Amino acid sequence: MKAVLIRQFSEDPRTHHVEEVAEPVVGSDDILIAVKAASLNFPDLLVMSGKYQILPERPFTPGKDAAGIVEAVGPNVRTFKQGDHVVAQVENGCFASRLSVPQSSAQKIPTEMPFADAAAMGLVYQTAYFALTDRGNFRNGETVLISGAAGGVGLAAVQIAKALGAKVLAGVTSEAQAKAVHQSGADEVIDLSAANLPESTREQVHRATNGKGADVFLDPVGGDVFDACIRSLARRGRAVIIGFAAGKIPVIKGSYLLLKNISVSGMQWTDYPTYSPELVAEAQAKLNELYLQGLLRPHITQVFALESFADAAARLTSRG
Repeated sequence: MKAVLIRQFSEDPRTHHVEEVAEPVVGSDDILIAVKAASLNFPDLLVMSGKYQILPERPFTPGKDAAGIVEAVGPNVRTFKQGDHVVAQVENGCFASRLSVPQSSAQKIPTEMPFADAAAMGLVYQTAYFALTDRGNFRNGETVLISGAAGGVGLAAVQIAKALGAKVLAGVTSEAQAKAVHQSGADEVIDLSAANLPESTREQVHRATNGKGADVFLDPVGGDVFDACIRSLARRGRAVIIGFAAGKIPVIKGSYLLLKNISVSGMQWTDYPTYSPELVAEAQAKLNELYLQGLLRPHITQVFALESFADAAARLTSRG
């Protein structure tokens, strides 16, 4: 079968090629998926360049989200059958014609859901959903502030928060980003490129919330943006750290948390399938439901054939 094969870590996508590789082995608890779509996101670039926190042995096939049709199941599999439409989240391996995964790593999707949409709603939507509902303890009617709102997790968070009844404040740094978040349902745009970021952010958020502040803050950015946005939380507000796209890990002042009864938690998706796979199944079912209601629509920049993987990676790299 065909698969993208990474033989050496490199930041140049043109060094990675599609090759013929052996068919995957299907274990007793595994399902074999005929891959119809796989999503390419920023973490994939980090893996291929050797900069991700978890790196596989080489050679390897990248890709963390895939959608397709079940071709075969192992003898111990009871939850899937041949012909089921599924989405799978794994550490690596999705950019291939076929993929064998443990049944716990896959979830059923509606037949009405296009495979490209299902793959694009993989890790980013699961991450945003858990950050909002589990770590952020969101309640209907609350105000949610999202930094990096025009990124993959950010746009997913905007859509999910709006679908679940939030007032959404989307943090952006350009007019193009503002347009994107409005199209995804954001109620207000917070300009995170303004001068004197801490004061500017607080003023904008307080103006949008009649002086109360945001109830929940989801942050995939870190750095100075985190420092500014946490000042905009309401009393008893909850901040959720998702990532550090800015490249700087923030230092949290415990005294500030105490004075406003603020809580801060982290969100790392891998823990959920590892320790609480039933929560992943519940989350996927809810995301499927919201999708079928027309409340979620993943942003897909462009669709490429597997043979054009290097072109897709080069385009994503040029945006970074």
